[in-house]
Amino acid sequence: MAQLWPGGIEYSAYGAFPVTTDSVLLAGFARVRPRDALFEPCCGAGLISLLAAWREPGISVYALELDEDAARAAGENFAANGLSARLVCGDLRDKSSLPAAESCTLCLCNPPYFPEGSGAAARGPARAAARGEGMCRFSDVCAAAARSLRQGGRFAFVHRPERLAGLFADLAAARLEPKRLRLVQHRADSAPGLVLCEAVKLAAPGLKAEPALVLYGPDGEESAEFRRIYHREA
Repeated sequence: MAQLWPGGIEYSAYGAFPVTTDSVLLAGFARVRPRDALFEPCCGAGLISLLAAWREPGISVYALELDEDAARAAGENFAANGLSARLVCGDLRDKSSLPAAESCTLCLCNPPYFPEGSGAAARGPARAAARGEGMCRFSDVCAAAARSLRQGGRFAFVHRPERLAGLFADLAAARLEPKRLRLVQHRADSAPGLVLCEAVKLAAPGLKAEPALVLYGPDGEESAEFRRIYHREA
């Protein structure tokens, strides 16, 4: 167990779900409100829920994870940080594992990125399941989010920009309207490597593209916004 920043979150990943930039950026991108009821499917060791609760200690959390070891790590991380969360080890495709229908106001998810059989090979079955869509597709995540969210609830996620067309189709099928979009670039002159998106259940059309998040300057130093998201301010 180690602190992610001085005086910050205590976190241990058991080696399978380390701190990743995509999860940290998603937690920074999400609009977390004081009395939100948060649902985090594919929660891994619970990092996103912990970061959201750090920002707004009054939220309630329902975390769902398929892998037993990761769910155990999430439970220990929640306990170490005093987060009283509902933690379920189960499959998001099984409605009995989900929160009550329309009981949540916010859903945050770092889902598997790669269609089954594609993407770089992952070390170990837990990481392979987290990276690839062999156990759940993005459409399954959208269906779980839509079922759990009340009207006007927000679903924010991080994914790969080359899959945007398919992601938007899956959102539309679940009646989740994309409202905010932000591309993430390693440098200002590099192609985007990640996309952050927020959709709203049963919202009117209208997508706002926000300025790109640039992680490093031309000198290779972290950008001021990247340092702020990681709590590395001078």
